[in-house]
Amino acid sequence: MKIVIINSGSSSIKYQLIDMPAKVVICRGMIDRIGLETSNFSYKTNQNSIEEILPILNHKVGLEKISTLLMDEKVGVIKSTSEIDAVGHRVVHGGATFSDTVLINEEVKEKIKQLFELAPLHNPANLEGIIVAEEVFPQAKQIAVFDTAFHQTMPEVAYRYAIPNYLLTENKIRAYGFHGTSHKYVSEKAIAYLENSSKIITVHLGNGCSITAVKDGKSVDHSMGFGPGNGLVMGTRSGDIDQAVIFYMVNSLGYSLNDVSTMLNKQSGMLGLTSHSDLRDIEANAEKGDPNCKLALEMNVYRIKKYIGAYAAAMNGVDAIVFTAGIGENSSFIRKAVCMDMDYLGIELDDYKNETRSKDIREINTPNAKTKILVIPTNEELEIAHQVYDLVLN
Repeated sequence: MKIVIINSGSSSIKYQLIDMPAKVVICRGMIDRIGLETSNFSYKTNQNSIEEILPILNHKVGLEKISTLLMDEKVGVIKSTSEIDAVGHRVVHGGATFSDTVLINEEVKEKIKQLFELAPLHNPANLEGIIVAEEVFPQAKQIAVFDTAFHQTMPEVAYRYAIPNYLLTENKIRAYGFHGTSHKYVSEKAIAYLENSSKIITVHLGNGCSITAVKDGKSVDHSMGFGPGNGLVMGTRSGDIDQAVIFYMVNSLGYSLNDVSTMLNKQSGMLGLTSHSDLRDIEANAEKGDPNCKLALEMNVYRIKKYIGAYAAAMNGVDAIVFTAGIGENSSFIRKAVCMDMDYLGIELDDYKNETRSKDIREINTPNAKTKILVIPTNEELEIAHQVYDLVLN
């Protein structure tokens, strides 16, 4: 069964063509820095590798370029769209409606659209991917896998807000959690690697960032909430903020609610602090002495450390810390800064191991450290492929 996986992030698209159940990746690639003049594009098969820097202004342009190359006469891997059996889509917010993988129809698309306000950087991109894929692969089954699904195991004490009860029972206002496909994948890999680990903190760091407490294989707490804007400092999102700031901006400074939403989701985080949203640019400028970039990195790290401490308390300990996603897997600087002065939790980083690179699971802790520090490359696409394959078969 040939399955195309489309994983649209807030400023990126990862894609793979996977033959299931053999798990053979026929083609893979990604686009990042979407919206900039210097977007990175890659397309790789066993025979060809294409890498370009070019302007990709939005997700639709990116998806159209991907689909064109898949069927290109010289470097393509399919001759006809009829060869594709299914397209699996990562969808960030499933709200109270979706807790499982579903076959996409008009009703599902409408519900995804209704959740735009709760995931303004993601659900629109996710729906755009679905609409383009329906045009490009009209005979394939379109299937949605929701980021919120893994966090359905959070206990009520973790997902409830201290607000009037009817807002939960009637309006479904609660913490849902996000990046679930990634947290599920890497936590399962960590458990298999460590064999008997029951308390794991998974740290997903990309343009969007989140952290999850995983106990006995289940999500028990998570940094994001009703929408994916809470928690850690992100590329363009503020993360945690006092709600009084929002009231003050609206009531005293004259901002509209739309203005505030735009600011907190698209103009804040690392971008608001430094004028850069990409961590590679921020690290480079910090090394040159830029005070805003240096402070932004310190704030980013400080927030991560606070959550690690909170989740260690919530689980009464921690067996392993897992770093994953673009920044978590590639930024040795961030990993070192997060793990510094954390010996009270048994976290001790090996500097040499931290600087090594690998596509495999690796430990970067010292030999005698009580808490393992793992770098596990996430593979949301493979996890999505598994869920799509299972749904199609059943």
